[in-house]
Amino acid sequence: MADIRKWNSDELDIDIMVDYDKCIGAGECVEVCPEDVYELVEGKTTAPRIDDCSECCKCVDACPTEAIEHSSC
Repeated sequence: MADIRKWNSDELDIDIMVDYDKCIGAGECVEVCPEDVYELVEGKTTAPRIDDCSECCKCVDACPTEAIEHSSC
């Protein structure tokens, strides 16, 4: 069973899921996100500031292992 972590914004009605089995902690999502939604914790992507998301989908496009799924993208 995949280790998928989920962040939810009730305010924006969006979900961000990160497959921790695929995430290699490259940090591309952190670098491209214009709203600083993401940060790396212990070598894995987290989305602690999901309520700031502008739904641009740059994170999904930038992830080299396709570990990020975004409900708006």
